Amino acid sequence: MIPSPEHTPAPSQEQAPAFPEAPTATALGPWPGVDPEEAAKVSVGVFPGPHLPFLPQLPARGPGSEQVGRTAVLLQELAVDTQPYGWRFVDRPGLDFRRAESALSTDINVLADVVGAAGLSPESLKVQVVGPFSLAAAIHLHYGERALADYGARRDIAQSLAAGLEVHARKVQAAVPGAALTLQVDEPHIGAILAGSIPTASGYRTLRSVGRAEVRQCWNDLCAAARNAGFEQVALNLTPAETGLGQASSLSLPGPANGANGQKSSGNTNGLSAESEQWRRGLEMALECGVDAVALPLQLLDAGHWEHLAGAIESGLGIWAGTVPAGLLTAGTLPAGAGAASAGQVPPSYGVLVERIMRPWRKLGLADSGLNQLRITPEGSLAGVSPQAARAVLGRSLEVAAALGDIRNS
Repeated sequence: MIPSPEHTPAPSQEQAPAFPEAPTATALGPWPGVDPEEAAKVSVGVFPGPHLPFLPQLPARGPGSEQVGRTAVLLQELAVDTQPYGWRFVDRPGLDFRRAESALSTDINVLADVVGAAGLSPESLKVQVVGPFSLAAAIHLHYGERALADYGARRDIAQSLAAGLEVHARKVQAAVPGAALTLQVDEPHIGAILAGSIPTASGYRTLRSVGRAEVRQCWNDLCAAARNAGFEQVALNLTPAETGLGQASSLSLPGPANGANGQKSSGNTNGLSAESEQWRRGLEMALECGVDAVALPLQLLDAGHWEHLAGAIESGLGIWAGTVPAGLLTAGTLPAGAGAASAGQVPPSYGVLVERIMRPWRKLGLADSGLNQLRITPEGSLAGVSPQAARAVLGRSLEVAAALGDIRNS
């Protein structure tokens, strides 16, 4: 049995992380294409300190390079393979496991080569893993049902992932000596998990919801394990999945008319889907589980969300603000198969995006001096766009961060 990390309370305000002098930027991890060298060059080149470069994920390479397979190979004493319906736990590692393990090792080695060849010494680096609950929802037990359905399986996954973080941190630290490591924990399905709307393997029923006390304690324990493993910062990414597991996600992204950008929506709670309401509960728990930052797309936030965030910001929590849309591309940077209606659209100007932050920020009376607690990110994954479009999104993220820095220092 893998030892369970000690239950550790959330850090006090005195333990809150130190922030840079100005807002910074990063990306959430998934990157287009199949070339790890090019992806690593973009990451460390676009995001010099105090911005946060990242270890890219290249899901276009196939199973094992996407988020679930990449995290699954970190699990200690648990092995997986691929089936037509997805990843499955097996008794011993096979070809699929070794292929995923090799891809991750290659990415780490290529990053080391890129940093060494350029004579760089990044002051920080981010790696991404899928959180224990979304991972349990995505991996199946040997008889075919999702591991999320079994309490013992959920516990084993959480403990195995916690143990694997130490090994992973050691390998990454060897590749980028001296870099302060940040761990991003992705829980894209937390709304559906808490709402009990994850479909069973057959698709005819849904799995019972996971209790909030279990989620809160597991996140708290994982955060403590990450710090013990050598990660200086831990961020919990609640950006919802673009689609659900086996069905379209019902988590709505409200527009300005019904609750985004700090505006009150009519029928605030009653009008939300079950997943949307449980996502709100997930956010509340994330603010209490000892992480250093939470990542979330701004377009998902209404006034109630911002009120919760305001208290957390004043207590020293970092906010990774998903600000720049990844789906609005310029002509010539459209992915294959994109419709003509998409051509000519460009990401909103940095002024529009800055206003998306500053309107609710000032409405809640938050001090401009606290803007350095923000880290600007794309709204979601960049894996589905062209490399040129992805770089444009990163550029716009840096512009937003710089504009917020000017506001803070004015």
